[in-house]
Amino acid sequence: MSELVTGEAVALELRPARLPSRALAVALDLLVHGVVYIGVTMALTAATSSLDDAAQLAVSVACFLLVLVGVPIAVETLSHGRSLGKLAFGLRVVRDDGGPIRFRHALVRGAIGTVEVLLTFGVIACIASFVSARGRRLGDVFAGTLVVRERIPAGRSGFLPPPPPWLAGRFEELDLSAVPDGLWLAVRQYLTRMHQLDPQVAWAMAERLAADLAARTGAPVPQGVPPAAYLTAVAQERQAREARRAFGGPGGFAAPGPYVPHGPYTPQSPYPAQGPYAPQGPYASHAPQAPAPTEVPAPAPSPTADRPPAGPPSVSRPSVSRPSTGFVPPA
Repeated sequence: MSELVTGEAVALELRPARLPSRALAVALDLLVHGVVYIGVTMALTAATSSLDDAAQLAVSVACFLLVLVGVPIAVETLSHGRSLGKLAFGLRVVRDDGGPIRFRHALVRGAIGTVEVLLTFGVIACIASFVSARGRRLGDVFAGTLVVRERIPAGRSGFLPPPPPWLAGRFEELDLSAVPDGLWLAVRQYLTRMHQLDPQVAWAMAERLAADLAARTGAPVPQGVPPAAYLTAVAQERQAREARRAFGGPGGFAAPGPYVPHGPYTPQSPYPAQGPYAPQGPYASHAPQAPAPTEVPAPAPSPTADRPPAGPPSVSRPSVSRPSTGFVPPA
């Protein structure tokens, strides 16, 4: 796996293609090219029937080179290593450093592939793929290319390792707005697979990614901080910002904060007007104070306030003398 990581960080996600998938892709390409070649040959035979045998042979050779050699080279060059068969089976031709191929790579692969695939019916290509550690045929060896798999199961990607405790929260003020998504993807791929790489390759790649990230942020890598730890801390800070923007930003859920006790707030100020939570220190003079309660004078007593309410007029009854019984009602 570490042999693939010698150039761009995107090579971390690439794996050499196996012989069965490559054979199926080549078979599909040959089937399509064969159908096109037969159709073009029949059309040229009907068009050149009046020519002599030498001219017809020259036309046949030109048709063979054009359809079975020239067309595959042109397709791989324009599609950056994706022919119809490779696209169907999730394969792609890349350079040894993981970059896209160019015309010279496709030309060498196509020229040598004519001998080892077409003229020998793929026998030489199969033997070379078995012998090579990365499944390369002779065309790949001379062109400096490699056929890799593009479709990687999503479940195989690991989680980002946590940053060291002494780096937690150190890059909260770092400006990450100018970092492109491609660089973030390369950093994430490196962090999830750095333990699978050769130590020297991993260190060199971490230094290159850290330098690119520092150039984008405008702040150099702190001295004494390993590049892998720097990448881990910055990636963790980016994830934290995305989480705050998703759940604690405007329109989202408010992030949990410290408990604020309730008190007698005034309508003009968010600060408590009095009590143990009132503003203290130099900011106390600027905090608006609650208005002092205004004493309202009590109303004067009315002259008729102590008089009992008027009732119905009492009727005087004549007193009747009764004999004394000696009984005294209780007090």
